[in-house]
Amino acid sequence: MGQCGITSSKTVLVFLNLIFWAAAGILCYVGAYVFITYDDYDHFFEDVYTLIPAVVIIAVGTLLFIIGLIGCCATIRESRCGLATFVIILLLVFITEVVVVVLGYIYRAKVEAEVDHSIKKVYDTYNGTNPDAASRAIDYVQRQLRCCGIHNYSDWETTNWFKETKNNSVPLSCCKATSSNCTGSLTHPTDLYAEGCEALVVKKLQEIMMYVIWAALAFAAIQVRLKICNF
Repeated sequence: MGQCGITSSKTVLVFLNLIFWAAAGILCYVGAYVFITYDDYDHFFEDVYTLIPAVVIIAVGTLLFIIGLIGCCATIRESRCGLATFVIILLLVFITEVVVVVLGYIYRAKVEAEVDHSIKKVYDTYNGTNPDAASRAIDYVQRQLRCCGIHNYSDWETTNWFKETKNNSVPLSCCKATSSNCTGSLTHPTDLYAEGCEALVVKKLQEIMMYVIWAALAFAAIQVRLKICNF
């Protein structure tokens, strides 16, 4: 009967370790997704510390994978020292997840101010005839988010690019996907995206940060739940 109980406990611990490995994969995926997506919008914010929550959550994911290995080895060998190490590291992970959530909310609140501070400068450096990184970023955002200009397409009229080209048009990336004959001309505004990009960029970046926050919250809740069940 005692042996059966030990075997059952081992099975439960191994199952928990599998959960940690799965969580590690999910957290690393979320962190990597944030990095890749933010790379497309990095011209619109200057504060590199905005990516700290993503860095931390990748580190947490990596640590969870190591925890899973320690837990499995300790369970199989019935090592009390190993299991104690497992519990201590798990507690540190929980604390780190709380920190990620707090940082996530802090930097999520800063996104709007960052974008508002940077977006005008990015649009002013646009060069449609010889695209640089900033120009590619603007064209990408306008196509992906289906927007034009900072607040609307008329914002292009104050840019250096518009004044230099003197053709009364905006970049082709402002053209609606459904307008096959669009040339970007302001004489046909119905062919252009009406919504500005600033609000949509802020919304997109805040959504991305929420992925990090929800991932950290979800696993922290799972840890708390498992701890309650153990009691």
